[in-house]
Amino acid sequence: MTICSVNNVMKSFGGNIIFENISLEIKNGERVGLVGRNGSGKTTIFGLLTGRESLDAGAIHMKKGTRIGHVAQIPKFDEVMNVYDVLSSAFKVEKELEKEMHALEKNMAEEQEQSSLQKLMERYGIIQEKFAFLGGYEIEANIMKVANGLQVTDLFPRVFTELSGGEQTKVSLAYMLLQKPDLLLLDEPTNHLDLFAVEWLEKFLKEYTGTVMVISHDRYFLDEVVTKIFDLEDGEIHVYHTNYSQFVEEKEERLLQEFQAYQEQQKKIKKMKEAIKRLREWANQANPPNEGLHKRARNMERALERIEKLKRPILERKQMGLQFEGQERSGKDVVVMKEVSKGFAGRPLFEQANLHVRFQERAAIVGRNGTGKTTLLKLLLEEINPDVGEIRIGSSVKIGYLSQHTYGNMKSNVLEAFREYVAVTEGEARHILAKFLFYGPAVFKKVTCIFFLYWV
Repeated sequence: MTICSVNNVMKSFGGNIIFENISLEIKNGERVGLVGRNGSGKTTIFGLLTGRESLDAGAIHMKKGTRIGHVAQIPKFDEVMNVYDVLSSAFKVEKELEKEMHALEKNMAEEQEQSSLQKLMERYGIIQEKFAFLGGYEIEANIMKVANGLQVTDLFPRVFTELSGGEQTKVSLAYMLLQKPDLLLLDEPTNHLDLFAVEWLEKFLKEYTGTVMVISHDRYFLDEVVTKIFDLEDGEIHVYHTNYSQFVEEKEERLLQEFQAYQEQQKKIKKMKEAIKRLREWANQANPPNEGLHKRARNMERALERIEKLKRPILERKQMGLQFEGQERSGKDVVVMKEVSKGFAGRPLFEQANLHVRFQERAAIVGRNGTGKTTLLKLLLEEINPDVGEIRIGSSVKIGYLSQHTYGNMKSNVLEAFREYVAVTEGEARHILAKFLFYGPAVFKKVTCIFFLYWV
């Protein structure tokens, strides 16, 4: 059964058409991955499905009564609510039924008249049955299941509005999962989750009885979760009934077939144009000009105009010019840590840690949230000092650091933001930014606009 259909939809921003005449269909129980380049319109589609964005043309039909879950923005809760209360509020209907059950229990205990007591008992039976059907007796277990999975149990006593942005996002995701919507829209759900939480979310979504639609750049996550791919590219959607890895292979095969068809059509068009030219030359060489040959040329020209021209498929798209080669060779030892301990407020994060990274090695720091991964990086950057132990950075080692936090001054443009950190001329800066696909006027866009554009 179809839960949602999108028919010939068009959407534009500021005169720029994001997509037009796109159509798609989502069936009940499907797990769909929505993929595409940054700025292709993925998040905009989510906005259209939830009604946050308006259509310029076309129609969206949602199955009657469909409940949609989407963490587009941090939900607003009472300023004094702690995290546990926020998660509990996902069960509003169940809580209301529980409240009515308690009131009925009190009334039944006090009621003396038999007929009135019978009515109260009948009402209680109806409410209790509905409460049990909705899973009211499993509320606490469900909260703990999701909270443990997403690792937010330690946030329970904290006020939601005082959490960091990443913490609020995780709690909001937990809140939405507990609501069990019919259509679950997840936009980069693995952001702010560690490997263990991601693995839990994968398992949760595979067992989810509703419909799931995911936007993610994590191909491993998509491979584990989705069984259908919507590929949004150049304002068009192509559907693949498979996971991400198989989609990549099928898309490559489709593009090659389309390119071959395009080449064949171009050959046909070229031959027809040459034939038209020859017919006209022959007609004009005759004395008087041959009207029959002119007529054949006109007929062939009309046939050429009626041909539906195929678009040339793009087999290779521009990629960022990333190079991770140091200008100077460092020493053999890049980072050495010996017996390092670090903690905060009497709580140790790690003790007697040893680390040795050598020239040209690739190392990953993994672990649950709160175990000290970022603290370890800050120690290497000498932003903080170890409580105990020795840290040594090798000779000729230059450290580049990309924080998980976004750029602070959102009002500056891309060029200004870049030159604030890199001391180069404007021309040099524009040349470097072009390698990262910021061409021409794109370097003068505000940082805040770039953040919005790359999430549409």
